[in-house]
Parts: sequence; C-alpha cells; structure tokens
Amino acid sequence: MRVTRSDRLAALPPYLFAEIDRKKRAAREAGRDIIDFGVGDPDQPTHAFIIACMQQAVTRPENHPYPLGGGSPGFRRAIAAFFQRRYAVDLDSNRELLALIGSKEGIGHLPLALVNPGQTVIVPSPGYPVYRASTIFAGGRPYTLELTEAGGWLPDFATIPAAVARDAVLMFLNYPNNPTAATATLAFYERAVEFARRHNILIAQDAAYNDLYLGHNPPPSILQVPGARDVAIEFHSASKTFNMTGWRIGFVAGNGEAIAALGSIKANLDSGVFAAIQEAACEAYANLDRPELSQMRELYRARARAFCDGLRKLGFRAAAPDATFYVWAGVPVGYDSMTVCNRLLDEADVVGVPGIGFGPTGEGYVRFALNVSVDRIQTAIERMAAIRW
Repeated sequence: MRVTRSDRLAALPPYLFAEIDRKKRAAREAGRDIIDFGVGDPDQPTHAFIIACMQQAVTRPENHPYPLGGGSPGFRRAIAAFFQRRYAVDLDSNRELLALIGSKEGIGHLPLALVNPGQTVIVPSPGYPVYRASTIFAGGRPYTLELTEAGGWLPDFATIPAAVARDAVLMFLNYPNNPTAATATLAFYERAVEFARRHNILIAQDAAYNDLYLGHNPPPSILQVPGARDVAIEFHSASKTFNMTGWRIGFVAGNGEAIAALGSIKANLDSGVFAAIQEAACEAYANLDRPELSQMRELYRARARAFCDGLRKLGFRAAAPDATFYVWAGVPVGYDSMTVCNRLLDEADVVGVPGIGFGPTGEGYVRFALNVSVDRIQTAIERMAAIRW
C-alpha cells in the first residue's frame, strides 16, 4: 500500500537537528574525526548517587507495574519540597504538579490540551523548535515573538499587536534560554504575569536550565511572582541538571486547571514514568547542594571560557553564558548561519547548529553545546582557524 503523510507533518518546518545528524553520521561513516557541538546532550555520566538509588529502586517489585500517570505521591511531595527549598513557593502536590516523560513531552502535548484549531499561540524566535511544532500539531496559529540581542534576548510585550494579544490563548517563554543562554529576572517575570493577566493568556515557562547556572545567582522561577499560578505553569527537567537526558523525567508546576488538562491528554497517550526512575529523581532533587553539581558547573565554566576566547580570535562574537551549556555566537561578517555551519563541518569536521533553525531572528548566529572537553575544544579552534573567512 501507499502510505500518505498527514497534513500536520507537511505544515512543520524541517527539524534541523535531524538533518544535522544525517550529515554528521555520513561524515563519521567516512572515517572523519568529528568534534560535535550540536545536540545538547551532556557528555558526563549521570551522577553516581542517583545511579545508586536507581539500582536499589529497580529491584523492588512494587515499582514494576504501570506507574500512576500523574506521578507517584512520593515524587510529587519530593518536588513540592524542592520547590519550597529552592524558590520559597508552596505548591499543592495533588493539584499543581504533574510528572512528565521529560519536559519535551509535556511541552509537545500542552497545546493539544489547551489550544483549539485556529487559536493563536505566541512563540519566541529564536526558540526551542518544539514550541512551534506542538502548536502546529494542535492546529494552532503560531505568532512569532521576536527576540533580539539588543533587547537582551528578552521579549518586549509592548510590540505584540493588540489583535494578537486578544486572540492568543498561550505564550511560551524559556529562561535560561535555549539557544541564546539569556537569563531573566524576577522583575521580567512580573511584567510577563501582568501582561498575561491583562490579556487572559496562559504562560508556559520552560525552565529546563534553571539549575544549570554558571553565574553567581541562581535563576528565579516565574511562580515566585505573586499570583503567577493564576496565569502560568513552569516546566522543569532532570535532563541537563543531573546528566539524565536518557532517563526521560521532568515535571510541570503551576496553574491547576492547565495541569489537569495536560494530565487528561497524557492519560490517553502514555502510562507515566517508570516508578524506579521517579525514585531516582526524588534523590536527585533532594541533593542539589551536593559537590558533584557545583563541580559540573565549574566544568562548563572552564569550557565556556576556552571556547569563547577561541571563537573571538576567529571573528565570531561570543560571550560566556551565565546559564545553560550553550554558546550563542554571532557569525563572521558577511556570512549566514547555514553557510558557516556547512563550512565548519566540511572544512574543520566541527558540528554547530545554525541559528536559523531556531527561527528567523536566529539568523546570523550559531549555537554550540559545551558537551566537549577543553582539549577537544582547543583542537576544534585550531581546525576552525584554518578556514579562510
């Protein structure tokens, strides 16, 4: 039979990471030594204290049946305790928390729960591609909220047309930001909450990198703003904080009605997170002050310094990030992001992600993930220096 693809897939922009992976695999199959700054996947193993907890949890028969879809009571209580310690925010663990199979899954399903066909969703550019893709899957209309370097990669809500604000039902935010590494203050979140309240819009703040901070000040939560839970939810992930990308566990907190709606979608599509993984995540979130985590942050600081110093000598504009493990670099004058990334791979065996893949205002930049040792970073810079820009 001839299989046809749905119109939903035809409406999606190309998923850039898949194309990058294709070219990278081809280069490796040809025997080339590729230095990969592409996909944001930590190169360090999951911390040993988390693995030890998992090893015990996986042997207990009570963890083997289908898990509860919203997360076990123990997991939700542990996350509520984490939120109180970290942000001084008291959450109702029964109404205001939901376990996710990684935050990407929850973000991908959220518009299905909240957006009717034809309704507007405000999506940042540059931004994580899943915000736009999930909107399209739900039949929503993405409105591009442009972020700029001059604006600190923070949105100016006053630029959103009145008609868009009137029609929008959902707005995605993401700080610390992927791909730009920009951070947001509590004052910014206060403005966001005021805007959302005025226009009856739900904010979905993606805080996957909140505990991967490289500066001195841990980033705030939007839920610290008084009344934020009336208009906001916040997604968190264990993936980057604890080097647990393959474990697939995260959570969403905030507005109880939005969380219940997302939970209804998930009840029809998945069977929850393996209970042993939930136990391991409880151990992780109970131990954010362990030395392993501060050592990991220092590792990324050293990599960021080495890489940004080298990039600047090559004509890129690159500032060491205050959070995330990404370097968002302005390309040499006269080049576009796709051309730069193609030349990096073809001439230096180095993989970066072209900024255009994160939206139109990402043009002129390349994202590099710091999942490469300092020695390999220095090798990459040496190879890149041989390119004639």
